[in-house]
Amino acid sequence: MRNLPPFFALVWRASPGLTTLSAVIRLLRALQPALALFVGKLIIDEIVMLAQRPERPETFGAWVDSGLLDWIALLLLAELALAILADLLGRIVSFTESLLSERVSNSSSVRLMEHAATLDLESFEDAEFQNSLERARRQTSGRMTLMTQVFGQAQDLVTVASFAAGLVLYAPWLIAFLMLALIPGFLGEAHFNAESYRLAYSRTPERRELDYVRQTAASAETAKEVKIFGLQAFLTERYRSLAAEFYRANRDLALRRAGWGAVFAALGTIAYYVAYATIVWRTLAGAFSIGDLTFLAGSFLRLRGLLEGLLAGFSTTAAQALYLGDLFSFFEVKPRIVSPANPRRFPDPIAEGFLFEDVGFLYPGAERWAVRHLSFALRPGEVVALVGENGAGKTTLVKLLARLYDPVEGRILLDGHDLKDYDLNAVRAKIGVIFQDFVRYNLNAGDNISVGRIEARDDRPRIERAAGRSLADSVIAKLPAGYDQMVGKRFMNGVELSGGEWQKIAIARAYMREAEVLILDEPTAALDARSEYGVFERFRELSRGKTTVLISHRFSSVRIADRILVLADGKVEASGTHEQLMEASGRYAELFELQAAGYR
Repeated sequence: MRNLPPFFALVWRASPGLTTLSAVIRLLRALQPALALFVGKLIIDEIVMLAQRPERPETFGAWVDSGLLDWIALLLLAELALAILADLLGRIVSFTESLLSERVSNSSSVRLMEHAATLDLESFEDAEFQNSLERARRQTSGRMTLMTQVFGQAQDLVTVASFAAGLVLYAPWLIAFLMLALIPGFLGEAHFNAESYRLAYSRTPERRELDYVRQTAASAETAKEVKIFGLQAFLTERYRSLAAEFYRANRDLALRRAGWGAVFAALGTIAYYVAYATIVWRTLAGAFSIGDLTFLAGSFLRLRGLLEGLLAGFSTTAAQALYLGDLFSFFEVKPRIVSPANPRRFPDPIAEGFLFEDVGFLYPGAERWAVRHLSFALRPGEVVALVGENGAGKTTLVKLLARLYDPVEGRILLDGHDLKDYDLNAVRAKIGVIFQDFVRYNLNAGDNISVGRIEARDDRPRIERAAGRSLADSVIAKLPAGYDQMVGKRFMNGVELSGGEWQKIAIARAYMREAEVLILDEPTAALDARSEYGVFERFRELSRGKTTVLISHRFSSVRIADRILVLADGKVEASGTHEQLMEASGRYAELFELQAAGYR
């Protein structure tokens, strides 16, 4: 239940006005049932009294003229007004809370996205964090019924208090009957709700796999391979197997819950009829009037239903609040890579460049160092190429430079100061990185380029310049709606691009950024030889004055670099120009010759 206060704070922040309106309306609704039942008691007592009069008018007109029906008519109008009011208030509260629920869902989703954006890349590469994120994501919309449920319980509590006041006034011993019958049911519900949460929590990895298999079996991204490799039967069987495990676990829990629920419900029914029989006997003995009988029996029946619902609701609320813990615990995850309290101003322009001093990095849970004892300099205005076999540490080095990770050992200096001393956002704003696994956004072509500097999204000349520099302008020229054309096949009217066309769009993002440091990780992997030559001719020209890092397995590409760093086992094994490294007859020359032999 400790999750409820922060949940209500979240609801209040979403819309104070709607929250207040809902609370006031529910308070009015809470008082209506007891008032209606009491008016019904007065009507019955009045009818009994009039029916027992020794002298009664013989016609309806005579009854009206006598004035004997005035009070009962007023009571009937009051009962009608209460019925109409109950319906009207119900519709208003339903409308109000549907709007409020939407606001809460939207605001919590936005908060989740904003918080996720602050977290370290290391977190997103951790499977347990992915489970936590998945659970939190489900709660942004999956727990909005909790708001209506808790508001309804608060309303029912006020209604219970009004009914209980009547019972205490007439027959306080009935309250003891209620408690005796309902407490076992409450404890049982609480137990099974906790069991349900534990089951859902423990099954998060399997649920993620279930969703992944379902998406893989029927999506545009995987359709080609699923058909070519005949994977449909395999994926369907995998889904069926996982779903069957979920079904068996949920079925067993539901069976136990239903069995014990029937026992507890029978106890409540027995208690009601014992109490009802006692009320009837007291009425026959003259202790209660017929109206009292109706009021007490109705109050007891309503109280039993309300309390039963409340106690079951409390356990359900507690269970749902347990799930809310997944959301709030996600918000408690804090990033380790943050800006210092008083950050240094990022140099503009960079004077001395970057210096790696004995840098080492080990991925969480890994035994092998990704890079270690890494020492070299990146000077302003130079083009540096990183080459090496897979796993040599090239991409890790780039992530360290962009502060997606911080070194475990050593440090990275920028103009003589630790990179950690600078504002984190400023560092990333000044670095333009295009990874080989760049994202293919299902947005229009212009937006796909402007993500490189999203705050300049409305600067069409800048977008067009970036497209021209990467040769993506020729791609966009062929699109039916040009820069406004939706690309990707996820949405209607989207046009799919080839791998090489996507890559030109991605390179345009780096130019769009107009950053002082430009990093391209395998920027031409999907381009043909002619396109690659054109891109690098322009790249060499347009990267003048910028600190540029180029990663490529194509040695024809890296020859344009001022300096080539050969990485092996996480260290700089050799450094120099293409000619110098070829003369050294080391790993670079060996790899170059192996690649060149494939073209002979």
